[in-house]
Amino acid sequence: MTSRATKEQTPTEPLKRAITGAMRAIASDGELEVTFASDKPGLAGHAARLPEPPRRATRQDIAIIRGLGDAMALRLACHDVKVHRTLSPEGREARAVFDAVEQARCEAIGARRMAGVAANLTAMLKDRYHRGNYEDVSDKADAPLEEALALLVRERLTGAAPPPSAQKIVDVWRPWIEDKAGSDLDRLTQSIDDQRAFANAVRELLTALDMGEDFGEEEQESGEDSDESDRSETNSEDTTAETGETESSEQETAEDAESGSVDEEAGESEAAESMERDLADDDGAEATDAGETPRNDFPFSNRRPEIDYKVYTTKFDEVVRAEDLCDSAELERLRGFLDKQIAHLQGVVARLANRLQRRLMAQQNRSWEFDQEEGWLDTARLTRVVIDPMQPLAFKRERDTDFRDTVVTLLLDNSGSMRGRPITVAATCADILARTLERCGVKVEILGFTTRAWKGGQSREAWLQSGKPAAPGRLNDLRHIIYKAADAPWRRARRNLGLMMREGLLKENIDGEALAWAHARLLARPEARRILMMISDGAPVDDSTLSVNAGNYLEKHLRAVIEEIETRSPVELIAIGIGHDVTRYYRRAVTIVDADELAGAMTEQLASLFDEKPAGQGRGATRGARKRA
Repeated sequence: MTSRATKEQTPTEPLKRAITGAMRAIASDGELEVTFASDKPGLAGHAARLPEPPRRATRQDIAIIRGLGDAMALRLACHDVKVHRTLSPEGREARAVFDAVEQARCEAIGARRMAGVAANLTAMLKDRYHRGNYEDVSDKADAPLEEALALLVRERLTGAAPPPSAQKIVDVWRPWIEDKAGSDLDRLTQSIDDQRAFANAVRELLTALDMGEDFGEEEQESGEDSDESDRSETNSEDTTAETGETESSEQETAEDAESGSVDEEAGESEAAESMERDLADDDGAEATDAGETPRNDFPFSNRRPEIDYKVYTTKFDEVVRAEDLCDSAELERLRGFLDKQIAHLQGVVARLANRLQRRLMAQQNRSWEFDQEEGWLDTARLTRVVIDPMQPLAFKRERDTDFRDTVVTLLLDNSGSMRGRPITVAATCADILARTLERCGVKVEILGFTTRAWKGGQSREAWLQSGKPAAPGRLNDLRHIIYKAADAPWRRARRNLGLMMREGLLKENIDGEALAWAHARLLARPEARRILMMISDGAPVDDSTLSVNAGNYLEKHLRAVIEEIETRSPVELIAIGIGHDVTRYYRRAVTIVDADELAGAMTEQLASLFDEKPAGQGRGATRGARKRA
């Protein structure tokens, strides 16, 4: 038995040992722990996770895995978390560009010094952009700016052209970037080995691209001064300006160094959001005193919300059915693509759905109340009539189950950050849960929310033409999508879920208004029990709105909507965060690290709801639900 097991491990073990050794050598870290699993690749401190190699790996498969390992190792070797965090911009878009360009710098250092590393990184990038379906990109709205800039920086630093699968991303952005910041791109080659100098050069690049407003005032001064003494003095002022963080900066830096990863956007955005939450009360007070925004009345409460929130215009918003966004042939093609992507997940999700169905069906077993004055005739008690004709006839009545008169709404985040595996798994789980609950007599509605354009669309254009009035409020065109109506059978809506695979659909997310929209639809339903499940991978993001309002404008509105639903609405609200802590927003919530955990989280949350009695209205029922969650 032992020799057989060893023999089965032989094909991939030498490859794993070779990749591990190479990563430790590149990172100069003999203690680096490298594991291979089917989970998403990632780096955390001194632990790296890579994909499990196929048993019959091709040359291309090996190059891709080695490319992922080389990228992580170069990040450890060439990246200083403290410097990066100090000079990182505040705005989301600018920070995304800053992070992507820094990763490109780390990879370029290795590619310039080692030809084999360069080949591995090229194979990795080619595969990544191929999986992202970027080959058909034809508009800037569908091409992430940070990806285009990272590829252009890579081209400048190494001379390597973008992979064919990413060529369209670069082509749509190159003329604009070259025109505005071509000389700044050229200067990056002078400081590739100095992270601080490179970061300051990138900040100048962002200023040339009209993203300088995303810097703090003190940070802009730091970018303009070239002397090291001025930079260190400004950094000291920045550190002092961070409320309550001066005394613990060294400790936080050490912790950041241990928990750094190849993809730092999530951690850094959470840090920025934490600062925004600390300032939330002050910002809200200023907005109230200014009196610039009107009262927002929710359809289920006359109580004044905690903050004022307004929309510049709703003229360009749309609530649209999935089949109206795409023709039938395209929907069939996208559904086929989704089926191929989720083939390996069907077994796992189906088993979880079957477990949920068994738990629901167990509650559907007939339960009877006997000795009733009316109902079905109880034949087991007919002997009473024979023995004593004066005995009254006995009747029985079936006891209703809690979940029979129930509707469930699945509200899916369709933002650009869900692109790839998260949106694929979300579509899969929604598909299978809809089938499962439908078999159990529970109606299901599947909704999605995004925006019609990146960075504002027609709403922003109208605002610009009006002379940029102050405090415009929400400044983007909403797109709310109905994938499956509650009364529509699953077989008719099945192909609609393939729309989530369409290139260019996923853009920005304004969670508060989407949650209020889905909640209003539930309130109009006749069912006695109504459940709303929000599935998202982060806080609300809309660059056009946040660029002209307070940095926590959308987040505060989301909190106000959640508070209204949880405390004053009969709708039961659940939230599942993918790679993002949503427990700070929702009382009943879970956070999952990987999208593959979504299936289990959805089924378990629904099963726990059906196991308990329906929640009543008001704060008391919600508070009990929070404890169980």
